[in-house]
Amino acid sequence: METDKLLKEFPPVSSAEWQTAIARDLKIADPEEKLAWHTQEGMAVKPFYSAEDRRGLACVDAAPGQFPYRRGTRATGNWCIREEIDTADAEEANRHAQKAVALGAEEIAFSRAVVRTGAELKILLRDLDEISIHFASADRQLMQMLIACLNEKPRAAQISTGCDALKSVEFAAEAILAAAQGFTPFTIHAEAFGDAGATAVEEIGFALAAGVDFLASTSECGVDVNRAAAAIEFCFVVGSNYFFEIAKLRTFRLLWARAVESFGGSREAARARVAVRTSRWNRTVYDPHVNVLRATTEAMAAVLGGADVVSVVPFDACYRTPDETSRRLARNTQLLLKHEAQLGRVADVGGGSYALEAITDLLAREGWKVMQRIEACGGFRKAQAEGAIAQTLERSLNARNQSVAARRRVLVGANWYANPMGRALDRVDLQRMNADPRGAREFEEIRLRTERYAAAGGRTPHVLLAEFGALRMRAARSSFAANFFACAGFKLQTRRFRKAADIAAADADAIILCGADPVNVTLVADLMTKLKELGRDVPVLVAGNPANAEELRAAGIADFVSLRDTPVEFLTKWQERLGVEG
Repeated sequence: METDKLLKEFPPVSSAEWQTAIARDLKIADPEEKLAWHTQEGMAVKPFYSAEDRRGLACVDAAPGQFPYRRGTRATGNWCIREEIDTADAEEANRHAQKAVALGAEEIAFSRAVVRTGAELKILLRDLDEISIHFASADRQLMQMLIACLNEKPRAAQISTGCDALKSVEFAAEAILAAAQGFTPFTIHAEAFGDAGATAVEEIGFALAAGVDFLASTSECGVDVNRAAAAIEFCFVVGSNYFFEIAKLRTFRLLWARAVESFGGSREAARARVAVRTSRWNRTVYDPHVNVLRATTEAMAAVLGGADVVSVVPFDACYRTPDETSRRLARNTQLLLKHEAQLGRVADVGGGSYALEAITDLLAREGWKVMQRIEACGGFRKAQAEGAIAQTLERSLNARNQSVAARRRVLVGANWYANPMGRALDRVDLQRMNADPRGAREFEEIRLRTERYAAAGGRTPHVLLAEFGALRMRAARSSFAANFFACAGFKLQTRRFRKAADIAAADADAIILCGADPVNVTLVADLMTKLKELGRDVPVLVAGNPANAEELRAAGIADFVSLRDTPVEFLTKWQERLGVEG
């Protein structure tokens, strides 16, 4: 064949040969060690993967839709577009739902709808018989109404609820035994772990442990494992760690299938129903339209990971009640992925990828260990009651937040690449802004403080980035300093100078010298003299951490802006120094 001739032109290259070539070109002794990416879990991700990394991995050749569902529970890539309706009144919620369906939604999630009677339930579900419905906050009363309604008149489309599967195992057993087919009454809320800081491994391990606890407990109550497994939906949150998020969903399905099999369940019952929503933790109040881009990559990860249901959080939900435009953007994000990017036409497009398969295997091994540790301590509910789950999540969330505070983890528009002209004070609902854990919150509070001060009649600090010396170094220094101070909402001006007198005469509340190391002490001394002659008490800082820092401090330099600084602490200190209150 022609392809055989083509492939002969490209002989296989072993990992060892790649390692040798990388070591030679980059002049490093151990490329795998030097270039490895260490995740929050402490796992090492290799700089490259090859066919050798795929050998021996479990179930990589099973087709999509085949047990143990590593490559998805469906033979197609199609998924269901879920839209959340955040309205309490049944009549109004139904009206919004019908409009959303007409505009492309394929499943409706009622998050706040109040249903007290069977009549109100009929109003809520009116003309939605062909659409899957999810009741996000169902209580026992609503659950009983749904069971009675479905037993009386079965629906063609699925109904599910967000009722916590482990809140009352006895009630769960009763509901499962009484429920008709097509009803998924309970949810394992893995998204709560993700929102609270869980790493991908922890999210997998906790969700798996919760599911295993549910199967074991309901089995003790006389519920067949197949019915119990079919009665739960797993809800995950997907963040911006693209390949890990894809692998997370693939991993969980694989492990859940093995868990159900170990309980004696059928292969059909071992199909995990996975609902996914986009992250809230990485959403930003400033530069909020970047949230649309975040949601797009997250929705793609959910789809490529094989999610059954995907919900995109509107870009403005972190600071106000979403309006019609933001809800439409959220919905259209998925419609574009499905109908224009055509991501639904092929199942598990990443299947066979060396890196993705290796990461899936890595997460599977580590996630199973987390589940085993919880089981060894008495199961998920016991670990949760004793605070072990909460302690783990608190540590992980602190580590995640600290990485943002130190700018090791980038949130565009918040801790890096902030628009200093951006404003948010007049559009922020503080209650919504503080409703969920979010990585950008500390930076946003700094910027809002600057805005409040200006709104109360104060002057927004003007920072002059005074460039001097060689182009390459002065541009790098001023760019870094501008990125740093833009996060506080200060007004920034970058100018090239040749004389200290010109710097001293410029209008500024703070001056940052941006040039090559070491900074000329004579220049600093001359600048301090000129400022004193003009009667100006303007602090002067230096961008960088020069070797002659102590000498510069003695000459009058107030501070240094460098990678060693913790931005939140540094910016808060300089807000106070420049008189910003509020």
